[in-house]
Amino acid sequence: MARVKGGTIHTARRKKVLKLAKGYFGSKHKLYRTAKEQVMHSLKYSYRDRRQTKRNMRKLWITRINAACRMNDISYSKFIDGLNKAGVTINRKMLSEIAIQDEKAFTQLVMVAKDGLAGKTAPKAEPKKETEQEDISKKSVAELREMAKNAAIEGYASMKKAELLDALK
Repeated sequence: MARVKGGTIHTARRKKVLKLAKGYFGSKHKLYRTAKEQVMHSLKYSYRDRRQTKRNMRKLWITRINAACRMNDISYSKFIDGLNKAGVTINRKMLSEIAIQDEKAFTQLVMVAKDGLAGKTAPKAEPKKETEQEDISKKSVAELREMAKNAAIEGYASMKKAELLDALK
């Protein structure tokens, strides 16, 4: 039986590992065995740290919010509880940005949270009702022509939709 050499595949695999190990210290970027070991560890660390980064960022945001809350004489936990009771839905990332960039707005949020803790809730915003203009723009050309006829607008039969909308305003 003829001897089979795995030269190209073997070389390609090693080159791939050494390419990933580029920039490592000492023999870890030159020797295949040590490079392979370090690349395996590095990939494991990067997988782990992609998850830890999310945790660390949330910790940072909470720390920033807590510092701003302490400046306004309230604890972080009471602040968040007050916002929840007041019906304010804003995430911690945005709260930390507001705390850093705009202290007055954050102070207003603290007041809202204190009111929420006291049992005062902000009135719920009602969904916007569509205005008459929006209703008209959704109608068909035939319906608009009928409205123009009832409004006694001259030349409505030859008008296009945009012209009918302007005339009905």
